[in-house]
Amino acid sequence: MAERQVIIGEAPAFLAMMEHVSRAAGLRKPVLIIGERGTGKELIASRLHFLSGRWEQPFVKLNCSALTESILESELFGHEAGAFTGASKRHIGRFERADQGTLFLDELATIPQRMQEKILRVIEYGEFERVGGSETLTTDVRIVGATNADLPALARQGRFRIDLLDRLAFDVINVPPLRARREDIMPLAEHFAVNVTSELGREFFAGFTDNARETLVRHDWPGNVRGLKNAVERSVYRTESPTEPISEIVFDPFVSPFDWQPETAEPGPDEVPDSQSEFPQIPGPQLPELPINLTAHLGEIEQAIINKAMAKTRYNQRQAAKLLDLSYHQLRGRLKKYDLIKES
Repeated sequence: MAERQVIIGEAPAFLAMMEHVSRAAGLRKPVLIIGERGTGKELIASRLHFLSGRWEQPFVKLNCSALTESILESELFGHEAGAFTGASKRHIGRFERADQGTLFLDELATIPQRMQEKILRVIEYGEFERVGGSETLTTDVRIVGATNADLPALARQGRFRIDLLDRLAFDVINVPPLRARREDIMPLAEHFAVNVTSELGREFFAGFTDNARETLVRHDWPGNVRGLKNAVERSVYRTESPTEPISEIVFDPFVSPFDWQPETAEPGPDEVPDSQSEFPQIPGPQLPELPINLTAHLGEIEQAIINKAMAKTRYNQRQAAKLLDLSYHQLRGRLKKYDLIKES
């Protein structure tokens, strides 16, 4: 049985999400968990399972991003002995192992389309075959998927099957980023600090100074809860006096007290080193070949972004304006400028 883990949070956004989880737990249908990296999507999936009627059955997990298509197929559906070179014995896949329980598919957006089609068949009919086998097996599995990608956009681009998305997205749970639940930063930080203090064999955790607490709360935490955990544990570990409160938060372990520059990769044949260029290379999106009509090109980019915002909001202009950080009238002006709306 999977280990139950503590979930900490009292912020309104977090509590609303947890109430959503409790409502969705009783379903037999698939659920999608959407959120930024490090927000704890796997913990939410675990909670969905243990609050459901399947809580005594297997909770099986698979991160889909780290596997090639052939390995992913074998991990999901299993394989028979001799199915391919190196397959010396039968392998039981995750669908088979999760029978009567829950299968958690992390990094869902990375699944190749051929595998998407096979997963859709399992959802619709509860049937599959092992790789290299001819026997049709049945399974009763609830799928919980997680991703930080925009699946509807991938579906519109033809990179994710829209029929599979429709089946998976019976309900969607959005996990709030840590910056949207700042009330939870200190309870989480103290929890992580106490745990690592125990791991280090120290008698007690001396707490944080007021300055350290303010630093923690004011930080934007792009790495979310995972980033907070790493920073707190690193800060506790590095403190010189375990009996004194933590006064400094170590966000970046690469910061060096020495005046040196890390080595960088050698420039390619089409690149000019910064020392030989009047303008250093600035990372950014792929740029078009020059010469170019800059005004026209920027106009095309602006139209594309506006069209994306309009499509995402089902052509609700007020909602699209919010996505673009524009006022309603500013968006209307651009729509007229590019002839994207017709005045009656």
